[in-house]
Amino acid sequence: MGKIQFGSEVYTWFMQGTGKGYDNKLDHMIKVASEAGFTGIEPMVLEISQSALGCSKYWLGDFIDPIKLKDVLQKYNVQLAGLALVCAWDGETEAPNEKEAADFTLNFLKHFPGSMLGTVTLPSGRKDNLQNRRLNIAKNVNAVSKRAADLGIKASYHPNSPPASLVRTQEDYDVVLSSLDPKVTGWTPDVGHIIRGGMDVIATLNKWQHLVNHIHYKDFSGNGAEPWAQMGTGKLDFHKITEWLVARNYSGWIICEDEAHCAVDDPDGVTKQNGEWCKANLLPIVA
Repeated sequence: MGKIQFGSEVYTWFMQGTGKGYDNKLDHMIKVASEAGFTGIEPMVLEISQSALGCSKYWLGDFIDPIKLKDVLQKYNVQLAGLALVCAWDGETEAPNEKEAADFTLNFLKHFPGSMLGTVTLPSGRKDNLQNRRLNIAKNVNAVSKRAADLGIKASYHPNSPPASLVRTQEDYDVVLSSLDPKVTGWTPDVGHIIRGGMDVIATLNKWQHLVNHIHYKDFSGNGAEPWAQMGTGKLDFHKITEWLVARNYSGWIICEDEAHCAVDDPDGVTKQNGEWCKANLLPIVA
């Protein structure tokens, strides 16, 4: 097995919204990811306040029990690549609901040695106190990642690019990534979010390459109304990005997180097509 492995993010299924067929079906997502040729899965843990959206708790459903998750992962020969912890982290310290969600995630990950803690900022608007709030994100991510490191869990910070995101432009990256503590956390470049934020992907990877310890792939359409494209059909050169990883001896996961419009209607089919595309186009590069 090579040093680079390919996995799938569950957000592809949750784009439909809750109550539309995929609540409490993480086992189904793992099965489809396996059939697509992916060897890893990355579920999400949403901060507790967001459970009001109607999501099953933490978007894990019955698999909030790590033993149940271990059993289904083993059944389909899939690894838990990581858990994405999604919080706003707007204050100088973690809010009680954020602390509870983080503690749950860390305790859960203790059952899966080698799995990554992903820290993801929930977009909360850019109107007020932008600089202080960007610095607060780094403070909170560092605090959560330090607790993870103390438990032997690796951590990686994932910015995103919706208009309300606090970390979406070059200036945002310069503030937040330079404020991360590299002793306790790395960075997950999401190449789709990078290009949507107006940055050059390779130049951004070069600038912060010392932090890269996880990576997300999604394709970019360039269309403002529907910014995402299915993998291999948009503007990103995944061959070049993958060659960049190989040239730097990257060892870890490439997580495919397709948010194209077609994935809303057919997340299973899109995931399987992406697995085939990665197998045909990217696997030969990493092999």
